[in-house]
Amino acid sequence: MHTATLAQIRSFRLRSHHLDTCYAPSGLVRLAGACGFPNSPPGAWESAAFFRAPGCTLPQLEQLLYQEKALLQAWSIRGIPLVFPTADADVFLSALRAREGEPWIYTRGIQLALDFLGMDFAQVWGAVQKVMPQLDGLRLVSKTALDETLAARIRPLLPAEKQELWGQPSMYGHPDRQTVGGAVVSFLLRPAAMEKKVVFGEREGIQPTFTSFRTWLKDVPAAEEPAASPSEMPAENAVGSSLPSSLRQAAAEQDLVRRYLHCYGPANPRMLGDWLGCSPVQAKRLWKQVEPELEPVDVAGKKAFLLSSDRDALLSPPEFSRELLLLGGHDPFLDQRDRWVLQDQPARQRQLWRTVSNPGAILFRGEAVGIWTPRKKGTGLEITLSLWKEAPLPTRESAWKPQLERLAGEYAAFRQQELKMLVWKEA
Repeated sequence: MHTATLAQIRSFRLRSHHLDTCYAPSGLVRLAGACGFPNSPPGAWESAAFFRAPGCTLPQLEQLLYQEKALLQAWSIRGIPLVFPTADADVFLSALRAREGEPWIYTRGIQLALDFLGMDFAQVWGAVQKVMPQLDGLRLVSKTALDETLAARIRPLLPAEKQELWGQPSMYGHPDRQTVGGAVVSFLLRPAAMEKKVVFGEREGIQPTFTSFRTWLKDVPAAEEPAASPSEMPAENAVGSSLPSSLRQAAAEQDLVRRYLHCYGPANPRMLGDWLGCSPVQAKRLWKQVEPELEPVDVAGKKAFLLSSDRDALLSPPEFSRELLLLGGHDPFLDQRDRWVLQDQPARQRQLWRTVSNPGAILFRGEAVGIWTPRKKGTGLEITLSLWKEAPLPTRESAWKPQLERLAGEYAAFRQQELKMLVWKEA
């Protein structure tokens, strides 16, 4: 069994996430296809695109997502909004479907509402499925409008004794704006997205909009080959494929796991499940589909697995042509489940990965060495950079400080903001 060093793992993952060099904006669809770009909070996906292709602009990204529709935004892994190539909808949506005996991703919290209604999951899921086709041709502004519009259409389908309970104020917060039915719909919109029934549309000011998958893509030409992937995903996974559904589903599930392993390997089924936000049963089922393609690797004395096709890339000498990087707080590179690979001190991990509002990460050769935070300052941006005192940087500030200042300035320019102030803070 081969042994992989931390430097090799960091170098391998940087390459897999397309952070090893500055890519051209013309390749943005392919870059998004590695493992998707999370978009929570809104705008996170734009930052992820910029840090991989620094030459891109916000209008270019909007063009790809809203006009060309080469990219698509929908609820996906862990139930979060994810931006990915439209041609890869099977991989980032359909592959997440739960099978019999498996709970759907993001639906654990629904039980409180089900107990209040005296209904089971199958009943409410069946009702949601009946009304989802009514999204065709609709464009709803705001998540609240989506929840309550669908809840109102479901209500007449329920037994009479359940309808009053359905319209009661939500027990999950914001009872002035959400009903119990709206809360149920909110949970089940994730499975509906995985069934390719609902997607995000173009933002209207600060509000997201929503419509059906069919409506959003009705003006898009037939999909060409899917975005190139490390595992050479077959063209049959493209939107509109004529493959039998069972074969198409299996191909999508296998490719999803391959993409995960290519970006986050060496790994194990538990780490896959954490990244997907799915049950251990579902994670093991998905993992088994690619087991013949895997081989073990020793990582810090523990066994993990990678794709055999990635062995040479992982075990090659580490290479860090982009030594210093700034990444947004919700960049997919930071989604590594073995956080100690990025930063081994628990106290520093807590600074980087918070319950809400993660700061950005400063990386040196793939290791997290500090945090940074951009804030609106009048008509511009104020960026605060905090390097941890134990950071393994060159001792001379002239070797790294001007680079970080340049990167901060480039990010402000990407955001179409003037860099009003750059603050260095000890941490």
